[in-house]
Amino acid sequence: MQPISSSSARHQVAPEEFDIGKFQPGSKSTIALNLAPDASDTELPVLLIKGKHKGATLVVTAGVHGDEFEGVRALLELYSELDPVQMHGTLLAVPVANPQAFWNATRVNPIDKANLARKFPGAKEGTVTEVIAFHLARSVIARADFFVDLHSAGVKLLMPPMVGYDQNDPRSVAAAMVFGAPVLWGHSEIPPGRTISFAASRKIPWLYTEARGAGRIDAEDLLMFKRGVINLLKHLGIVHGELDRHPVERVLVGSGDLDVGLSARQRGFLLPRVELLERVTCGQELGWTVNIYGETVEKFFSPRAGLVAMIHAFPIIEPEDVVFVVTDQLK
Repeated sequence: MQPISSSSARHQVAPEEFDIGKFQPGSKSTIALNLAPDASDTELPVLLIKGKHKGATLVVTAGVHGDEFEGVRALLELYSELDPVQMHGTLLAVPVANPQAFWNATRVNPIDKANLARKFPGAKEGTVTEVIAFHLARSVIARADFFVDLHSAGVKLLMPPMVGYDQNDPRSVAAAMVFGAPVLWGHSEIPPGRTISFAASRKIPWLYTEARGAGRIDAEDLLMFKRGVINLLKHLGIVHGELDRHPVERVLVGSGDLDVGLSARQRGFLLPRVELLERVTCGQELGWTVNIYGETVEKFFSPRAGLVAMIHAFPIIEPEDVVFVVTDQLK
């Protein structure tokens, strides 16, 4: 990765004045979307690579949750590496969509304790998280011909490297197949409040990713993210070249809403009995929590037969924490 030029070259733009058409074809630009006065002291970093030739626009966001770092690095590196002169279209990227949460390394914004991934389409006159959602949706995501949101499991969760897609949209299905993730997760319904639910409301096809997280950047997951974005650029005709294809190992189906998994009722220390992507039966014991004397606090049993799609890997469990998610497997 080559260093990006200093802030002296950065464009300061109000969200309502942001216009891709004003930027020179065949160029790269760093842009600060200044959300004041709606959200004081808040800027959204935008990386714009405008191809020399006309074409589609791929919008990619990362850092919606402040403890998910793989997508941030992937977008920073891709911005450095891609050549706009060779591109037929535009890559519009927001590497850190939730700046306060990012610098605090937390899933939620420390100012209003809100989860940005539950606040779309946002509100112009609201809390800082609602304001971020409002402007990110309308000034960035709405400009997409295709939208990707790069997530991972963050500090506390464990998820497989995967890409999620809309089962009802052939454009999303086709893109998922070329992304290059080992696991695909298809959803027939989209929970409200997400970046992808906003995209769907604008008829914009979408994907999202997950990865192992743990507050680190796994080299294989970083490679998957970068390869996936480049494959999508090729799929959309923005970049020319052969797709870097990788085999799909599993196809999951069902709700991707992590909020509806098995939740804890009490504080405890988790002792899981299953591994990620392990096949389980309905009623199978997935694990339990204990207190500091080793006494059992709570047991968790699978509500269905399927595969374990998420584990709360951080062993300290608080009430209402989602501890396990089990979903169906298509392949």
